[in-house]
Amino acid sequence: MRRQIAEAKRLVVKVGSALVTNGGQGLDHGFIADCARQIAALHDEGRQVLLVSSGAIAAGMQRLGWKTRPHAMHDLQAAAAVGQMGLAQAYETTFLDHGLKAAQILLTHDDLADRTRYLNARSTLQTLLELGVVPIINENDTVVTDEIKFGDNDTLGALVANLVEAEALIILTDQKGLYSADPRLDPAATLIGEGRADDRRFEAMAGGAGSGISKGGMITKVRAAQRAARSGAHTCIASGREADALLRVAAGNDIGTLLYATSTPLAARKQWLADHLQLAGSVTLDQGAIEALQAGRSLLPIGVTAVEGEFARGAVIACRDAQGREIARGLVNYASNDARRITRKPSTEIESILGFVEEPELIHRDNLVQIG
Repeated sequence: MRRQIAEAKRLVVKVGSALVTNGGQGLDHGFIADCARQIAALHDEGRQVLLVSSGAIAAGMQRLGWKTRPHAMHDLQAAAAVGQMGLAQAYETTFLDHGLKAAQILLTHDDLADRTRYLNARSTLQTLLELGVVPIINENDTVVTDEIKFGDNDTLGALVANLVEAEALIILTDQKGLYSADPRLDPAATLIGEGRADDRRFEAMAGGAGSGISKGGMITKVRAAQRAARSGAHTCIASGREADALLRVAAGNDIGTLLYATSTPLAARKQWLADHLQLAGSVTLDQGAIEALQAGRSLLPIGVTAVEGEFARGAVIACRDAQGREIARGLVNYASNDARRITRKPSTEIESILGFVEEPELIHRDNLVQIG
């Protein structure tokens, strides 16, 4: 038995477009009803479930008579607007059949990048769970742009798990789990039973993108597991086409692939920093600064060799080594123009160079989180 999942009291369940729309043929009301039945059973066990559901764009495509997924943003947004209506109605109806209320939550990356909105979103979700309501979450595809989108609902599922400090993320897909190679191309590929979420070998195994209906693929699921692990959540990837798949996974049965968390969960503020998908800029550090950050100290201007991008004071930026690898990120105390002027300088010279001093640190340790 997989106790990591079986003992979880708060679960985030993500269902993909291929399942919700039966491979793009339109909303699969049978699957949606079965999903609601299983979530209701978990609710009866005293467990809290948040549902991240893809399918709005795919459902809209079917309603509009489109056979292939469009590429233009305005077409995708139109399809999402049309499809979201049917998706929300289908879930509301099926959950009511089990005496449960559902709530629709549409998010963008901006909602989670802004600290105040992040806390508001968490408070709303916490309140809904306390009221016994099932939150149904999707990306707000009608307003996002490439610069502010999550990109796929696997990532959104992981961010929601972090946001509400769920113990488990269950990703139901049209594949049985993670294989050692692409089973569509390699007949010798074997199903991975379980492993550490931070095992980088799984990314190579996961391969490329998904179907023409879904946006993601196995690689986004592996990366979602890595992200969910930052808050201590374990991830199970399993086929949603198997009978009672959700109930069996939640019971700890050995189906699909379990990618378990091993690290200590990040503190709430640092989790918020780690969850930023888009960064305003970056700074390159010398070896001394890298070692200082790894020892838990603040980043001083003297340890910075270069500043990339244009950003304001308070922006979230990346800290990189000389090879460009991100080692940390944090809230910067100086705008990019000022940061460039004080690189390689001791903190005692900041005021004489800029004419003012905000802080002696470029990024304070309380506003820094290590990555990787």
